[in-house]
Amino acid sequence: MTAGARPAWEDARRILCVRLDALGDVLMCTPALRALRDAAPGRSLTLLSSRSGAAAAPFIPEIDDAIVHAAPWMQAAQPSRPDELFALAASLAARRFDAAVVFTSYTQSALPAATLCWLAGIPLRLAYCRENPCHLLTDWAEEPEPQLMVRHEVQRQLALVRRARAAPPAGSKQPLSFALRNADLAAMRARLLRLGIDADRPWLLLHPGAGAASRRYPAGHWARALELLAPRSSLPVVIVGGAPDAGTIAEIRAGCGVPVHALAGELSLGELGAALRLAAVALTNNSGPAHVAAAVGTPVVDLYALTHPQHTPWQVRSRVLFQDVPCRFCFKSACPAGHHGCLAGVAPERVAEAVLELLPMPASIS
Repeated sequence: MTAGARPAWEDARRILCVRLDALGDVLMCTPALRALRDAAPGRSLTLLSSRSGAAAAPFIPEIDDAIVHAAPWMQAAQPSRPDELFALAASLAARRFDAAVVFTSYTQSALPAATLCWLAGIPLRLAYCRENPCHLLTDWAEEPEPQLMVRHEVQRQLALVRRARAAPPAGSKQPLSFALRNADLAAMRARLLRLGIDADRPWLLLHPGAGAASRRYPAGHWARALELLAPRSSLPVVIVGGAPDAGTIAEIRAGCGVPVHALAGELSLGELGAALRLAAVALTNNSGPAHVAAAVGTPVVDLYALTHPQHTPWQVRSRVLFQDVPCRFCFKSACPAGHHGCLAGVAPERVAEAVLELLPMPASIS
């Protein structure tokens, strides 16, 4: 390469992958990360993400390292200070990355992250951008969404890395990545056994939590769905979630009137992945666990709040349930109309029917 010539993507070996969102967003990037890694021999990928996004890194074989940062242009509870941002740029510069790919949803701007990568002196910088980024991006993918199309997040990110000469083999399936660990599977089997559940026989997993209030199906509706399921499936039910979900889980258990087990705040991310793999069907909101279920191949009933159109379960048997509303695709963390109609309008009978349709022996609610 002559002095001053632009480096080629084919020569990039150390690539920074920026996805500053949460767990599910990172998982939906994994087919693109795989294509990026496989496009050149000896290539390594470092993920720059939020704390919850970076937590997925140990379970994603395509990622070699992860950096945690609470970017002030993202929804972070305690965003970084200016000095921390400049320190991060210096740290990235010291790592001497050959290239950076900034992954975003179409509602987000890539320019703050592109500026960070420019400050770090990363020579190749690729992202979607609606406005002209001038020198901040060396490879500008003009933003086609939502004016021309709306794609699934997986398809969006695969299209982006094609600009970096990275593409999966034509016609190949591109599953999400979440590598299960034997220790987590063994630990989950032991937990189930202590609950009196044989992990090799069908059982149901319910994860009622979500990062945003607008994406949570009402606890009373979950309780009624479990009540309807009990006489028809006779399957054990385990409700899981983080410590903040404990109140919701208690409300569901008290309201369903049937025996269910609860593991609120007790599972690591690896154990949650194992639990989702061992379950016959997972019931979730549109949240990270829905994408973990898709990654490990477990059928999922997804109570899908119409906040975003492009995050449905990827390449897995699923039922996506919602009630259409005029305020669809609001992109809000709290329901701006106050009625939660896109979720509250989904009858528990529909949830029960969807679960039974995904079980090995379909049935119906009478």
